[in-house]
Amino acid sequence: MNQLRRSKFGLLLVLASFISCSEYQKIVNSTDVVEKYRAAQDYYDQGDYKKAIRLFEIVKPSFSGKPQNERLIYFFATAYYQNRDYYLAAYQYENFIKSYPKSDRVEEASFYAAKSYYHQSPIYSLDQKDTFEALEKLQVFLNKYPQSSFADEANQLILELQTKIEQKDFEIAKQYYTIRDYKAAVKALDNFIAEYPGTKFREEALYQKFNAAYEIAINSFRAVMKPRLEELQQLHQTIFRYYPETLFSEDLNQKMEEVDKLLRTFASPTESK
Repeated sequence: MNQLRRSKFGLLLVLASFISCSEYQKIVNSTDVVEKYRAAQDYYDQGDYKKAIRLFEIVKPSFSGKPQNERLIYFFATAYYQNRDYYLAAYQYENFIKSYPKSDRVEEASFYAAKSYYHQSPIYSLDQKDTFEALEKLQVFLNKYPQSSFADEANQLILELQTKIEQKDFEIAKQYYTIRDYKAAVKALDNFIAEYPGTKFREEALYQKFNAAYEIAINSFRAVMKPRLEELQQLHQTIFRYYPETLFSEDLNQKMEEVDKLLRTFASPTESK
């Protein structure tokens, strides 16, 4: 009995889908532009953005220069955005802004155009060209609408994008340590810390710098070892001054025991007693 009910329900779904598609195709083939426009709006309101986009695209030329065109282009852009086609959404929002610069929707369109660029930003390990473009678009928006209701969200998006760029640069700096080019690692990490003083990766960057400097120091000729070990002492103090509860404390302290042991070998017989 249950199997029969499920079969009937499945058949009803198939029939409903077929009828829906038939009705949609009938509207597409219709010569009534107004009917298509209303149907596009209905599909949009129902969340069926693919069908709405197709119908908006068909009727758009017919409304060029007419009062309805402003509303049409805005919803056309928003349908692309809701459909996650962010490249075309950005294009259509920017087209709307150029076409209707005095519209009440310009501020909102400007934000979603910028947010469309944000959505095109790739993961941190890939080329960040689109991320820099998204940052620029969001900053332009904030400069133009500093009191906007979208300002907090725009700032949050900027923070996310900035963090992504910082992470990419940090991972590049860390690679030098991975390939055991310790001098290059120290230099790259110094540059990273100087360029991003407020980064959330600063603690780990200091730790990685300590590790690279440690490898350089303990493997140095004795003539240059002492000042390098003393620099490690200072770096160790700096890390714990800023991050007293650092997650890397155990490893740092173990390495410092070795550093202190080596430094004692430089003490005079009188000092070492």
